[in-house]
Amino acid sequence: MTNASYIDKIAGLAALAEENNYIEQQYYTIHDVKRGLRNSNGTGVIVGLTKIGDVHGYLVDEGEKIPSEGRLLYRGIDIKDIVNGFQKDKRFGFEEVCYLLLFGVLPTKNELEEFKEILASVRTLPYGFIEDMILKAPSKDIMNKLMRSILVCYSYDKNPDDTSIKNVLRQSIELIARFPSMVAYGYQAKAHYYDFKSLYIHSPQPDLGTAENILYMIRPDNAYTEKEAELLDLAMVLHAEHGGGNNSAFATHVVSSTGTDTYSAIAAAVGSLKGPKHGGANIKVMEMIDYIKANLKNWKDKNEIRDLLDKILNKEAFDGSGLIFGMGHAIYTKSDPRASLLREKAKELALDKDRMDEYQLYRSIEDISIEIFKERQNREIAANVDFYSGFVYDMLNIPRDLYTPIFAAARIPGWCAHRIEQLVSEPKIIRPAYKSVSEKKAYIQMEERK
Repeated sequence: MTNASYIDKIAGLAALAEENNYIEQQYYTIHDVKRGLRNSNGTGVIVGLTKIGDVHGYLVDEGEKIPSEGRLLYRGIDIKDIVNGFQKDKRFGFEEVCYLLLFGVLPTKNELEEFKEILASVRTLPYGFIEDMILKAPSKDIMNKLMRSILVCYSYDKNPDDTSIKNVLRQSIELIARFPSMVAYGYQAKAHYYDFKSLYIHSPQPDLGTAENILYMIRPDNAYTEKEAELLDLAMVLHAEHGGGNNSAFATHVVSSTGTDTYSAIAAAVGSLKGPKHGGANIKVMEMIDYIKANLKNWKDKNEIRDLLDKILNKEAFDGSGLIFGMGHAIYTKSDPRASLLREKAKELALDKDRMDEYQLYRSIEDISIEIFKERQNREIAANVDFYSGFVYDMLNIPRDLYTPIFAAARIPGWCAHRIEQLVSEPKIIRPAYKSVSEKKAYIQMEERK
């Protein structure tokens, strides 16, 4: 069979598969299916308990969803207080947050320094890993490369299947420390073999933190400013955890509940995050902003901006989805605390980078979108973290290929904390029900089939 005829056969079979896998939409209402594990009022179905992260964006009064200011808590501590705490001391916060998420308490100065030393001691990838795993099998998609790298770690681990907390914690710390290298080298391999750029392999530096090491390893000259590192560190702190109900954290719980190894569970979380509805959302924001920039005559004309946003919502412009990407959230209503914190720092960097016109365009799109949704749907929305994170990464000269992988490098402590929580607290395998709506049919003998 030729390649062309093979493709034609697959096309025909795809149509058959699509036809026989479609479920009539009325069945979801008839059987009261919680689509997306959400109740009819938009609130999430409670399927578990967690002490790790708490996401608050609304109140429920007699079944009605009431908008309220957004809050994000890590181990019960408001994210704003955490950020203000380490920024007041003029230090990086990601490692402190990793410690808090994994162990449930804030570290003392000595405990934090010891934890940083542990991370530094295991940042380097195992001998032969770079050559055999990354350079010999490059991928055009860095998230795909990251998943494969995680799974290959199983082969380098002398005790991969032990699910004791001591062993899982050891594996978790190694993954937290090594994710930046896996991401940076995956990017360098992609840039070299697919984009035909020079290949740079920089070793992680033991005296640098996570955010600094990422900038150090992805840049040919290793150079970065203190403000750039501070902003990336903040972005990673804000992405480190978002409750047990977000798709990738839930995937971690589901896979961990089977008793499988750490590498399989974390690879599943990365696979979840790769989806454009989850971790890839900030790239869609950037694509939308590119479109808006190209189709505006005057970035400062708010009437012109509003007209274009109306067209986007009416599915007459951009990608036809009818969505203003980066606006609104499944939980947050009046505000997303992550977006508020990132917006402030983004302004500082925009001033340094002489990109205040772009920053003001973002602010205008945010404000006008809020007005439009209020008028059209009498609905309160706010910018979410994805609205500003892409702009921040762009100002940091981080390629778009790396946006979601850096998200993964930030979220790994949250995933590991959720895995440990699942193993410690909930021995049952997660097994929800699916209602069958297929008709009963008789088996037909081969010679009688048409």
